[in-house]
Amino acid sequence: MSILRPDVERPRESRAEDEPRPGRAEGGQRAGRAEDEPRAGREERGRRPGRAEGGPRRGALVRTAAFVARTLRGEWYGIVVDPLRQLRRRGPAALLLAFVACAGVIFFHAIAQHPTGGTVVRILGGVQGDLPLWLALLRTPVSLYVPALDLPVWAGITQLFLAFALAELALGRRRTLLIAYASTLAGTLTVRVMMAMGPGWWGLGLPPEIGQVLDTGPSAAVVGLFTYLSVVRRAPIVFTLTGGSMVFESIAKPNLAGREHLIAVAAAVVLGLLHERGRRRRRTATKVRDTASA
Repeated sequence: MSILRPDVERPRESRAEDEPRPGRAEGGQRAGRAEDEPRAGREERGRRPGRAEGGPRRGALVRTAAFVARTLRGEWYGIVVDPLRQLRRRGPAALLLAFVACAGVIFFHAIAQHPTGGTVVRILGGVQGDLPLWLALLRTPVSLYVPALDLPVWAGITQLFLAFALAELALGRRRTLLIAYASTLAGTLTVRVMMAMGPGWWGLGLPPEIGQVLDTGPSAAVVGLFTYLSVVRRAPIVFTLTGGSMVFESIAKPNLAGREHLIAVAAAVVLGLLHERGRRRRRTATKVRDTASA
């Protein structure tokens, strides 16, 4: 048993009281950090809703812009760049249908400026609903080159040249003629059905006096070619512009031409979908044949 002296023990107690205690200092610092951490967490939680709200909107805008850019690029290459490459490879002879169509429109327009010439043009290429069917079918090919006399011919020639040129370069000469003629013929025959229905029928029927109005001429072929190109080349923007303008025309000016244009759009869509279906079948048959031969 040791006896400690008071004069020796007291300094030790004073030093123990005066020395800083690490535990308390660390505890104070930890407490401060613990108090600061909830604040930071609350600030982050306060900022997260704003980011969450702006993020999806910004992402949707970016995705929409990227989709539009890809679509425009695909349509530019499918409808403009690829035909221009074909033109460079094949030369001006690849535009034979476009030049013939424009020359025919100019020729018939010049003749129609005189009374006698107007009668000749009407006899050769004027298609009306009250004509016998065999005569209307006989005049339909010539009607592709007979412009509407109440419309500016030069604006129509520009559209006609672009439609036939792009279609001839992208589709070939035979299919271009087929689509142009089928679009025009679909309007001619459907108008006869509407006249047979008579007025009414939820606005589909037509009165008999419509049979004395001339058909649209080359404009139905132009609309049909642009629509068919947009379907087979997967160009939704061109399709929307073409079909949307025809719908707007039929609403703003409900006449025979507007109906025939809508019919041409519908006929071209059906022909384009049938072509795409046949092409998929041919691809499938080719794959099956290649697999079987392998």
